[in-house]
Amino acid sequence: MEQLVLDLAAPEPPSFANFVPGPNAEALGVLARFAAGAVAETGVVVWGAAGSGKTHLLHAAVAAALAAGRSAIYVADHGVLTATEAEVLARHELVAVDSVDAANADAQGKLFSVFNALRARGRNLLAASSAPPAALPLREDVRTRLGWGLVFEILPLADSDKPAALVAWAQQRGFGLSDDVIRYLLAHGRRDMASLLATLAALDRHSLATKRAITVPLLRDWIQRDFRLER
Repeated sequence: MEQLVLDLAAPEPPSFANFVPGPNAEALGVLARFAAGAVAETGVVVWGAAGSGKTHLLHAAVAAALAAGRSAIYVADHGVLTATEAEVLARHELVAVDSVDAANADAQGKLFSVFNALRARGRNLLAASSAPPAALPLREDVRTRLGWGLVFEILPLADSDKPAALVAWAQQRGFGLSDDVIRYLLAHGRRDMASLLATLAALDRHSLATKRAITVPLLRDWIQRDFRLER
Protein backbone atom coordinates (compact mmCIF):
# COMPACT_ATOMS: atom_id res chain seq x y z
CA MET A 1 0.00 0.00 0.00
CA GLU A 2 2.82 2.43 0.86
CA GLN A 3 4.42 1.83 -2.55
CA LEU A 4 1.08 2.56 -4.22
CA VAL A 5 0.85 5.85 -2.33
CA LEU A 6 4.42 6.71 -3.35
CA ASP A 7 3.60 5.95 -6.98
CA LEU A 8 0.47 8.08 -6.87
CA ALA A 9 2.36 10.93 -5.19
CA ALA A 10 5.11 11.01 -7.82
CA PRO A 11 4.96 14.46 -9.46
CA GLU A 12 4.16 14.77 -13.13
CA PRO A 13 7.05 15.93 -15.33
CA PRO A 14 6.91 19.70 -15.90
CA SER A 15 5.26 20.65 -19.18
CA PHE A 16 3.59 23.67 -20.72
CA ALA A 17 0.28 21.81 -20.37
CA ASN A 18 0.49 21.55 -16.58
CA PHE A 19 1.63 25.15 -16.04
CA VAL A 20 -1.25 27.49 -15.17
CA PRO A 21 -0.43 30.65 -17.15
CA GLY A 22 -2.49 33.21 -15.23
CA PRO A 23 -0.93 36.57 -16.14
CA ASN A 24 1.87 34.80 -18.05
CA ALA A 25 -0.08 33.68 -21.12
CA GLU A 26 2.05 35.72 -23.53
CA ALA A 27 5.29 34.35 -22.09
CA LEU A 28 3.95 30.79 -22.22
CA GLY A 29 3.01 31.14 -25.87
CA VAL A 30 6.40 32.56 -26.83
CA LEU A 31 8.25 29.87 -24.87
CA ALA A 32 6.31 27.13 -26.63
CA ARG A 33 7.31 28.56 -30.02
CA PHE A 34 10.86 29.19 -28.81
CA ALA A 35 11.22 25.56 -27.70
CA ALA A 36 10.08 24.45 -31.15
CA GLY A 37 12.68 26.67 -32.83
CA ALA A 38 10.07 29.04 -34.24
CA VAL A 39 11.36 32.28 -32.67
CA ALA A 40 14.14 34.23 -34.38
CA GLU A 41 15.83 35.41 -31.17
CA THR A 42 18.89 33.57 -29.86
CA GLY A 43 17.95 34.07 -26.22
CA VAL A 44 14.98 34.33 -23.92
CA VAL A 45 15.20 35.23 -20.24
CA VAL A 46 12.45 34.51 -17.72
CA TRP A 47 12.76 36.17 -14.35
CA GLY A 48 10.69 36.48 -11.21
CA ALA A 49 10.34 35.65 -7.55
CA ALA A 50 11.00 32.22 -6.09
CA GLY A 51 8.03 29.92 -6.63
CA SER A 52 6.76 31.75 -9.70
CA GLY A 53 7.43 28.77 -11.96
CA LYS A 54 10.68 29.65 -13.74
CA THR A 55 12.31 26.25 -13.24
CA HIS A 56 9.09 24.53 -14.33
CA LEU A 57 9.14 26.54 -17.55
CA LEU A 58 12.78 25.69 -18.29
CA HIS A 59 12.09 21.98 -17.83
CA ALA A 60 8.92 22.31 -19.91
CA ALA A 61 10.82 24.03 -22.72
CA VAL A 62 13.46 21.29 -22.79
CA ALA A 63 10.75 18.60 -22.84
CA ALA A 64 8.89 20.39 -25.65
CA ALA A 65 12.08 20.81 -27.67
CA LEU A 66 12.91 17.11 -27.32
CA ALA A 67 9.35 16.19 -28.33
CA ALA A 68 9.78 18.36 -31.43
CA GLY A 69 12.91 16.44 -32.38
CA ARG A 70 15.39 19.07 -31.22
CA SER A 71 18.36 18.34 -28.96
CA ALA A 72 18.06 20.17 -25.65
CA ILE A 73 19.66 20.25 -22.22
CA TYR A 74 18.75 21.72 -18.82
CA VAL A 75 21.66 23.02 -16.71
CA ALA A 76 21.14 23.91 -13.05
CA ASP A 77 24.60 23.08 -11.70
CA HIS A 78 26.95 25.93 -12.56
CA GLY A 79 29.87 23.61 -11.84
CA VAL A 80 28.71 21.46 -14.75
CA LEU A 81 28.33 24.59 -16.87
CA THR A 82 31.89 25.66 -16.06
CA ALA A 83 33.37 22.21 -16.65
CA THR A 84 31.71 21.66 -20.03
CA GLU A 85 33.22 23.12 -23.19
CA ALA A 86 31.06 25.77 -24.82
CA GLU A 87 31.28 23.95 -28.15
CA VAL A 88 29.93 20.79 -26.50
CA LEU A 89 26.94 22.62 -25.02
CA ALA A 90 26.34 24.40 -28.32
CA ARG A 91 25.78 21.05 -30.02
CA HIS A 92 22.34 21.23 -28.44
CA GLU A 93 19.71 23.25 -30.24
CA LEU A 94 18.34 24.55 -26.94
CA VAL A 95 20.35 25.12 -23.77
CA ALA A 96 18.34 26.06 -20.66
CA VAL A 97 20.38 27.51 -17.79
CA ASP A 98 18.74 28.06 -14.42
CA SER A 99 19.60 30.68 -11.77
CA VAL A 100 22.04 32.64 -13.93
CA ASP A 101 22.00 35.40 -11.31
CA ALA A 102 23.98 33.06 -9.01
CA ALA A 103 26.70 32.34 -11.58
CA ASN A 104 30.26 32.88 -10.35
CA ALA A 105 33.01 34.42 -12.48
CA ASP A 106 33.90 31.13 -14.18
CA ALA A 107 30.28 30.28 -14.92
CA GLN A 108 29.69 33.78 -16.29
CA GLY A 109 32.61 33.39 -18.66
CA LYS A 110 31.27 30.06 -19.88
CA LEU A 111 27.75 31.47 -20.26
CA PHE A 112 29.20 34.24 -22.44
CA SER A 113 30.96 31.68 -24.64
CA VAL A 114 27.91 29.42 -24.85
CA PHE A 115 25.68 32.30 -25.91
CA ASN A 116 28.09 33.29 -28.67
CA ALA A 117 28.46 29.69 -29.87
CA LEU A 118 24.70 29.18 -29.97
CA ARG A 119 24.16 32.49 -31.75
CA ALA A 120 26.72 31.56 -34.40
CA ARG A 121 24.81 28.33 -35.06
CA GLY A 122 21.33 29.85 -35.01
CA ARG A 123 20.47 27.98 -31.83
CA ASN A 124 18.83 28.99 -28.58
CA LEU A 125 19.60 29.86 -24.96
CA LEU A 126 16.86 30.01 -22.34
CA ALA A 127 17.88 31.48 -18.99
CA ALA A 128 16.12 32.00 -15.67
CA SER A 129 16.98 34.55 -13.00
CA SER A 130 15.55 36.42 -10.05
CA ALA A 131 15.82 39.82 -11.76
CA PRO A 132 15.85 41.24 -15.31
CA PRO A 133 19.19 41.10 -17.16
CA ALA A 134 20.03 44.78 -16.62
CA ALA A 135 19.81 44.34 -12.84
CA LEU A 136 21.81 41.11 -12.56
CA PRO A 137 25.15 41.07 -10.69
CA LEU A 138 26.95 39.74 -13.76
CA ARG A 139 29.65 40.90 -16.15
CA GLU A 140 28.48 43.71 -18.40
CA ASP A 141 29.00 41.67 -21.57
CA VAL A 142 26.93 38.80 -20.14
CA ARG A 143 24.12 41.14 -19.07
CA THR A 144 24.16 42.73 -22.51
CA ARG A 145 23.84 39.44 -24.35
CA LEU A 146 21.07 38.20 -22.11
CA GLY A 147 19.26 41.48 -22.71
CA TRP A 148 19.52 41.17 -26.50
CA GLY A 149 16.68 38.68 -26.63
CA LEU A 150 13.18 38.52 -25.22
CA VAL A 151 12.70 39.07 -21.49
CA PHE A 152 9.61 38.04 -19.54
CA GLU A 153 8.76 38.55 -15.90
CA ILE A 154 6.96 35.46 -14.59
CA LEU A 155 4.30 36.61 -12.17
CA PRO A 156 2.84 34.32 -9.51
CA LEU A 157 -0.88 33.78 -9.60
CA ALA A 158 -2.75 35.97 -7.11
CA ASP A 159 -4.50 34.07 -4.31
CA SER A 160 -7.85 35.43 -5.48
CA ASP A 161 -7.29 33.90 -8.93
CA LYS A 162 -6.24 30.46 -7.72
CA PRO A 163 -9.72 28.90 -7.22
CA ALA A 164 -10.79 29.62 -10.80
CA ALA A 165 -7.43 28.44 -12.13
CA LEU A 166 -7.67 25.17 -10.18
CA VAL A 167 -11.20 24.54 -11.43
CA ALA A 168 -10.17 25.20 -15.04
CA TRP A 169 -7.12 22.94 -14.70
CA ALA A 170 -9.23 20.12 -13.24
CA GLN A 171 -11.83 20.48 -15.99
CA GLN A 172 -9.11 20.09 -18.61
CA ARG A 173 -8.21 16.79 -16.96
CA GLY A 174 -11.82 15.65 -16.91
CA PHE A 175 -12.81 15.99 -13.26
CA GLY A 176 -14.62 18.58 -11.17
CA LEU A 177 -13.76 20.33 -7.93
CA SER A 178 -16.30 21.53 -5.41
CA ASP A 179 -15.90 24.84 -3.60
CA ASP A 180 -15.39 22.91 -0.35
CA VAL A 181 -12.49 20.93 -1.81
CA ILE A 182 -10.83 24.08 -3.13
CA ARG A 183 -11.22 25.91 0.18
CA TYR A 184 -9.76 22.97 2.10
CA LEU A 185 -6.84 22.63 -0.31
CA LEU A 186 -5.97 26.32 -0.10
CA ALA A 187 -6.29 26.30 3.69
CA HIS A 188 -4.27 23.14 4.38
CA GLY A 189 -1.96 22.58 1.41
CA ARG A 190 1.08 24.46 0.17
CA ARG A 191 -0.15 27.60 -1.55
CA ASP A 192 2.24 27.89 -4.50
CA MET A 193 0.66 26.74 -7.77
CA ALA A 194 3.24 24.04 -8.46
CA SER A 195 2.45 22.33 -5.15
CA LEU A 196 -1.30 22.84 -5.52
CA LEU A 197 -1.33 21.28 -8.99
CA ALA A 198 0.92 18.42 -7.88
CA THR A 199 -1.52 17.68 -5.05
CA LEU A 200 -4.50 17.76 -7.41
CA ALA A 201 -2.78 15.52 -9.95
CA ALA A 202 -1.92 12.98 -7.24
CA LEU A 203 -5.43 13.25 -5.81
CA ASP A 204 -6.91 12.59 -9.25
CA ARG A 205 -4.80 9.43 -9.62
CA HIS A 206 -5.71 8.38 -6.07
CA SER A 207 -9.40 8.94 -6.82
CA LEU A 208 -9.22 6.76 -9.92
CA ALA A 209 -7.22 4.05 -8.15
CA THR A 210 -9.63 3.86 -5.20
CA LYS A 211 -12.79 4.57 -7.24
CA ARG A 212 -13.75 7.31 -4.79
CA ALA A 213 -15.07 10.75 -5.69
CA ILE A 214 -12.88 13.77 -4.98
CA THR A 215 -14.29 15.11 -1.73
CA VAL A 216 -12.93 16.90 1.32
CA PRO A 217 -12.53 13.60 3.27
CA LEU A 218 -10.54 12.09 0.38
CA LEU A 219 -8.38 15.22 0.11
CA ARG A 220 -7.84 15.34 3.88
CA ASP A 221 -6.82 11.68 3.89
CA TRP A 222 -4.42 12.27 0.99
CA ILE A 223 -2.77 15.33 2.53
CA GLN A 224 -2.27 13.46 5.81
CA ARG A 225 -0.71 10.50 3.98
CA ASP A 226 1.50 12.80 1.96
CA PHE A 227 2.65 14.54 5.15
CA ARG A 228 3.49 11.20 6.79
CA LEU A 229 5.54 10.15 3.75
CA GLU A 230 7.60 13.35 3.94
CA ARG A 231 8.50 12.87 7.61
